Amino acid sequence: MAINLLSYEVSDLCLGKPPLKSLSITSTVSDALLALRRSEENYLSVWSCNHSSSKKESIECECIGKICIVDVVCYLCNEDNISSPSSALNSPISVLLPKVNGLVQHVDSHLSLLDALDLILEGAQNLVVPIQRNITRNSRKKLHQKSSTSPNLHNGYEFCWITQEDVVRFFLNSIGLFSPMPGYSIESLGIMSMNVLAIGYDDPVFSALDTISSALLEQTSIAVIDDEGKLVGEISPSTLASCDETIVAAIATLSAGGLMAYIDYGCPPEVVKARLKENLKGMWKLLDECCNNSTLSSSSSDEESSSSSSSSSSTSNRLGWISRSGSYSTRMIRSAEAIVCHPGSSLVAVMMQAIVHRVNYVWVIEDDYSFVGIVTFFDILKVFREHLQSIA
Repeated sequence: MAINLLSYEVSDLCLGKPPLKSLSITSTVSDALLALRRSEENYLSVWSCNHSSSKKESIECECIGKICIVDVVCYLCNEDNISSPSSALNSPISVLLPKVNGLVQHVDSHLSLLDALDLILEGAQNLVVPIQRNITRNSRKKLHQKSSTSPNLHNGYEFCWITQEDVVRFFLNSIGLFSPMPGYSIESLGIMSMNVLAIGYDDPVFSALDTISSALLEQTSIAVIDDEGKLVGEISPSTLASCDETIVAAIATLSAGGLMAYIDYGCPPEVVKARLKENLKGMWKLLDECCNNSTLSSSSSDEESSSSSSSSSSTSNRLGWISRSGSYSTRMIRSAEAIVCHPGSSLVAVMMQAIVHRVNYVWVIEDDYSFVGIVTFFDILKVFREHLQSIA
């Protein structure tokens, strides 16, 4: 029975997950951009560490947030920064972190799955969990001492994090235990929401920066709607996160429909650059330097410079797509085509769609593509929580 799942702990969901790649809160936006360009992950964790603390009981290291390329893009496109992007790159990384408490929370590895689910439904997006390893106490002490020099070691531990996707995937692997609920339609379960973020096909993307930031914060997407109210695509933060900083040029100059075409097929760089050069000379200069791998080199160490040259050797010739190497399993580059279902689609079918496409939501449409709403992982997890509560 599903009640047996309550005996699981968050450590059971950590099996096989890679350790978090870390950035210090003392880093700059430029440092963050450089690290994101080299990372195989879309998100990097941001840590506040005090290794000089003399109080053993104090927290020396704490993960205080996460960032992705979309955070950098939205910041660079901000009205105060777009005319002087080079100055914006020297800002502290803290300007990229959302002013919302509790999005990232540390938890013990023995926290129950049910308690973890409750934390997620209360607003936590990433549960930071220490990775348990079979090492001696003496080895742990040495690792603790090494934490001050290793950016991914904190308090002698490596960490991973648990997300909504991890919990949904876990429930999907045990879906038979919840029968018959998974076969019910999303309409009958009442989990379709009309509270969505949307933009018109011909609307300039630059005017929707706040909407992009909201979609990133809410772990959802922006529906692109035509004049007849039909869904024609999406602008997804998860897709933008798979681009490099040159996507700023497309966001600064194109309409929603143009950005979709840019994502799907690429856009002649000359067109975008010409518009930037005419209206936003500072941004044009920055991106011209970025394409020549010169903007960020001044803020990197010798070791980083070596890594950068290795990474840039695999740079795509297509402006806007990621210039860092990464495996398909960890970095899936999707198109602007929306992932859709119908009101009569079953809960399990929608879960599988979202998991396969690595998104936290599925758009709901009618047969004629008229827009109905959206189903999110958050709403799906609420259904599972209510079910577990009813049988506990």
